[in-house]
Amino acid sequence: MVPRVVFGRGSFASIDTILMPKRRNSEAPFIYLVDAFFEGTDLHTKIPLLFDDQIIYISAEEEPKTEQVDALVAKFKADYTELPSGIIGIGGGTLLDMAKAVALLMTNPGSSADYQGWDLIQRPGLYHVGIPTISGTGAEVSRTAVLMGPEKKLGLNSDYTTYDQVILDPNFLATVPKEQWFYTGMDCFIHCVESLEGTYLNAFSESYGEKAYDLCKEVFLGDIPKLEAEEKLMMASWHGGMSIAYSQVGVAHAMSYGLSYVLSTKHGIGNCLVFQFLEDFYPEGVALFNKMMQKHNISLPKGICANCTDAELELMAKIALGMAPLWENALGPNWESKISKEDLIAIYKKI
Repeated sequence: MVPRVVFGRGSFASIDTILMPKRRNSEAPFIYLVDAFFEGTDLHTKIPLLFDDQIIYISAEEEPKTEQVDALVAKFKADYTELPSGIIGIGGGTLLDMAKAVALLMTNPGSSADYQGWDLIQRPGLYHVGIPTISGTGAEVSRTAVLMGPEKKLGLNSDYTTYDQVILDPNFLATVPKEQWFYTGMDCFIHCVESLEGTYLNAFSESYGEKAYDLCKEVFLGDIPKLEAEEKLMMASWHGGMSIAYSQVGVAHAMSYGLSYVLSTKHGIGNCLVFQFLEDFYPEGVALFNKMMQKHNISLPKGICANCTDAELELMAKIALGMAPLWENALGPNWESKISKEDLIAIYKKI
């Protein structure tokens, strides 16, 4: 679990008092990895820079890559005589996962691609703080940092990945564009569906999943004030992330990874593109998803896979089927006898 969390409007202002006790000395800076969306805004005036602290703006237009993480780690090791005091990620799932990965690779040798999998990280990373500016992915609370690698899209799943501190300030959500708000919120909803209907489910993960599921229904099907909706979606993201931390996701996420690896489709919309065709697996969830899309006048793009070659479709299916824990959660221990590459390709062709 994340050991420390602050929640509330304006809580970002407490970052200086949170970080100060963690600063080792003037030679060990704090490094802020910030979504490029905030470049040119007044956010930098609210970040308490001292000594050699620096802000690095990173585009979230593409999924985070192992090569990006490795390049940042090499830069920081070359720039500083001491290891940084900590890494702070400010942004959505892309920036939050990148900050987690950088913190881990500053203390673990080799490339981040070496650690794509489960429990491969052997040493604690640097102190790292997560500040989500959009809600839904659960990256602020999860034990994984999902990266696009040279051979696969897969997370650095470990007990060391989880943030040491999270600041949940709903004021950040005011600037999120509507469609991005929806796609990222649906990532949370789909987390809940996959967790609650999975074979890995237990009473611990179920309690978080049910709460997140109910909050998603309030936010996306109810008529509640905007400020209340922002706060509830922030908590839905947290609870949804907690639910999958103690169970697992399923078919939509596995197939979204394949889509993302081949076509660079962003995670939130990728989940939506896949989930709309998964009524055979999650009938009630897909029905609710369709209602939510209708209520918010969301139209998913069509023909995404129309020009894919047979080789690309095969690779998508291969990447998806490589996510064994997700399929076992979705279909049980004998999942390989219940789903085939051809089944997945048929679904991809509908997208």
